[in-house]
Amino acid sequence: MELEQRKWMTWTGRVMSGSAILFLAPNMVIKLIDHPIVQTIMTDLGWPLKFDRLIGVIELVCLVLYAIPRTAVLGMVLATGLIGGAIATNLRAEQPLFSHILFGVYLGVWMWLGLWLRDPKLRAMLPLRR
Repeated sequence: MELEQRKWMTWTGRVMSGSAILFLAPNMVIKLIDHPIVQTIMTDLGWPLKFDRLIGVIELVCLVLYAIPRTAVLGMVLATGLIGGAIATNLRAEQPLFSHILFGVYLGVWMWLGLWLRDPKLRAMLPLRR
C-alpha cells in the first residue's frame, strides 16, 4: 500500500512541477527575447528596461535547477526568492490583491507542493503531522 501511495504521490508531484515549468517557460522566453509586452509591463511596474533579460536569465536558471531532481530544492529556494520579489513589485505597484499580488503565493505553494510530493527526502525533512 505504501509503495502505491508513494508512486501516486511521485507522479502527482511530477505533473504539478511539470505544469508549473510549462506555465513559467513562456514568461521566461518573452523576457529573454525582449518582447515588447515585457517592456510595457516592466515600465508599468517601475522597473528599468535593462533588467528584463537579466530577470529572464534568473528565471531560466531557477526553472532548470527546479526541473533536475538533484538540484530541485535549490531551484525552488531560488525561485521562492524570485517569486517574493514579484509579490513585492506587485504590492508596491498597487496591483489587485487576489489576481496579481497573491498570484505569486499561489504559484509558490503549487511548486513547493509539487516538489514535496515528488521528493521523498523532502517529505522526510518536512513531514505532515497528524
